[in-house]
Amino acid sequence: MTIQTDNLFNDIPATLQTELFETLAESGSVRIERIVSNGQTTPPEQWYDQEWDEWVLLVSGGATLRFDDNSAPLFLKPGDYVLIPAGRRHRVERTDLGQKTVWLAVHFIGSNLE
Repeated sequence: MTIQTDNLFNDIPATLQTELFETLAESGSVRIERIVSNGQTTPPEQWYDQEWDEWVLLVSGGATLRFDDNSAPLFLKPGDYVLIPAGRRHRVERTDLGQKTVWLAVHFIGSNLE
């Protein structure tokens, strides 16, 4: 296997009409993904309801998440992370518009991190 190296901030377009999703590594039931947002949000009345766990680290920018079973929004700043268990409905209510919001997401099956 060859060693793969890059930088999380490389090749980010100057403008984004939609969020940018890029798989950085994948093996079995684990996928590591870079997500870049610039003001994008989940469409109104839509919820993500995934069949896998997702651990998300906010690397730059800012964002607000909301879960359908909790009325309090979760405000994220760089360095904040959250584990979203499979089946936990959630949505992105805000990402920064003035700067890129860069996320590192790890998708996997079978969390034992509770």
